[in-house]
Amino acid sequence: MRSPRVAGERPWQSAHALLLLPITLIAVITVVDVQAPTDVHLGPTLVIAPAITPSFAGPLTTAAIGALATGAQILIGATHGGIATTNHVVQIITLFVLSVLCVLYSALRKRRQAQLAQVRTVAEAAQHVLMWPLPEHIGPLRIASLYLAAEDEAQIGGDLYAATRGEGAVRVLIGDVRGKGLPAIGEAALLLSAFRESAHRNIPLAELAGTLDQSVSRYAADLEPPEEAGERFATALVVEIPDRDPVTRMTSCGHPPPLLLSPGHVVTVPSLHPSPPLGVHAGAEHTLDVFSFEPGDTLLLYTDGVVEARDARGRFYPLADRVARWTEDSPEALMHHLRRDLLAHAGGRLDDDAALIALHRTPVDRRRHHGRGATVGTLRHGPDTQAGQRTG
Repeated sequence: MRSPRVAGERPWQSAHALLLLPITLIAVITVVDVQAPTDVHLGPTLVIAPAITPSFAGPLTTAAIGALATGAQILIGATHGGIATTNHVVQIITLFVLSVLCVLYSALRKRRQAQLAQVRTVAEAAQHVLMWPLPEHIGPLRIASLYLAAEDEAQIGGDLYAATRGEGAVRVLIGDVRGKGLPAIGEAALLLSAFRESAHRNIPLAELAGTLDQSVSRYAADLEPPEEAGERFATALVVEIPDRDPVTRMTSCGHPPPLLLSPGHVVTVPSLHPSPPLGVHAGAEHTLDVFSFEPGDTLLLYTDGVVEARDARGRFYPLADRVARWTEDSPEALMHHLRRDLLAHAGGRLDDDAALIALHRTPVDRRRHHGRGATVGTLRHGPDTQAGQRTG
């Protein structure tokens, strides 16, 4: 996340202010050297001015500062025995050559910055294509999300999330592809595409997890290098939150369980029955777990990069303990607190990608859904799974 500029500050104003530094250095060094005894030589320090200019200015400005410094060196030589002396000639030539090198460095630096800006733009575009921004409101939920990539200058990695609106329910996916970098991004794109294609069909949640499992297994079979056989997999948690019933349905594929935040600083961890990660055992049975999710509660989904973040003493990030302070905050405020606290715990840098989603259930109009109830428990996927979740 980029740091916003101070209100009213403009880049050209900042550069002009910094430009006073090398100009002032040249003026001070020239005046002091002219006034100093002949055995004191401060002229060689003029190279400092063109050397620091590329850090905030382009090659043209650097060339101007270099020319100004060279002119100052000529002036110093003229006042100390003439510029034809061997010592002054060597100093002038040396300063000119070093100024040229500073100009070349500035040109290369500017080119590198342009390339980096283009790469960052492509990364941002890829992030929006692969992981569409989650809506702030969807169905009965308020949503906020946070993504922290471990790779330098990256905005996306192997962690992923998505949400879609189905018939009378919201379905959410959060997952973690093994590894980092471009291979992990490719597998994350595959998993997101499979979820978006299948989630809206209103198939049972466990069946949806099986579909995702088949997609990852096919990808591994077709594209997995021989030396990485059996090492391509992804953990995932598929969540369904019905509009009417105050429950949440989950199917875990080797993914960490979410946290349920209730008013009064109460944090509970649902007890899931996870199946193997996606791509490990194609055709594995997937368990459906159902838990209470009342209006006012917040469900916090996360990847293992959050809880495995270590501090300087090697201690893991205590997510459940930390979020207990913010159970009554809005999803947006919760993400703000977690981002600041997690980076502070890890010393400002994570070793693995980290993703979080906060799902806050807003109050519903009970008059519209009077008489609806829910059976809370653990159900296994079968022909009558969806029908057996509700009573009444």
